Amino acid sequence: MDIAASIEARVQWIKEILKQSGANGIVYGNSGGKDCSLVGILCKMATSNVTGVIMPCQSSQNYGSDRDDALMVGRRFDIEQIEVDLTQTKEAFLKALDGKFNSAEFDEKSVRMAGININPRLRMTALYAVAQSRGCLVAGTGNLDEATLGYFTKWGDGAYDFNPIADLTVGEIYEHLRYLDCPLCVIEKAPSAGLYPGQTDENEMGISYAVVDAYLRGGEAPKEVVERIERMRASSAHKRRMPLMYGIDTIRC
Repeated sequence: MDIAASIEARVQWIKEILKQSGANGIVYGNSGGKDCSLVGILCKMATSNVTGVIMPCQSSQNYGSDRDDALMVGRRFDIEQIEVDLTQTKEAFLKALDGKFNSAEFDEKSVRMAGININPRLRMTALYAVAQSRGCLVAGTGNLDEATLGYFTKWGDGAYDFNPIADLTVGEIYEHLRYLDCPLCVIEKAPSAGLYPGQTDENEMGISYAVVDAYLRGGEAPKEVVERIERMRASSAHKRRMPLMYGIDTIRC
């Protein structure tokens, strides 16, 4: 891949989106990770009006390395950063839901995941509030691996106005970041959504991004790995489509 050409094409694409939409600029969620860092840099290359929103939500990691790395990228590329602390908001939300979704009669894993997925949904609500108040668009920060495996939250980080890195694998994300001289603290740390202490993407999914990258780009992979990837792709198909609408969508019986 010609990284320079890839960057230029994405920047021009963003410029065209802004021109067609009439938006004043761009807002994106900045967790200090690889994907949001690349999105922020590309957006800043397309327009001067870019705001990264740092949104800690309960996890101690959000208040430590996540915030530090997010601020460092903002300083390096002159991107405005603001902070919206959602911890008390989530606590109040959980209190309002008490007994409604965490009863002993419900599946323990489902209850746990429902609680975890509140975080990205609160963050997207905050992003759209900030963006609308400023007349801006919300940029998505998901990569191709995450989209394929369904490793994102429906109506959370899976909601945005445009995504300039949706076609890039994790390995390609890193190639772009190295070319752009992104801080090493972002490039060298293990990919993580930072949803809880010690969480990493690969441990949670049980599969490495390197293997997924190779498969997505036509490389060989063990049969059991291919089957796992395709199961995850199939089970998460509902996340990648718009809601089904009676009279418009046909359901196969």
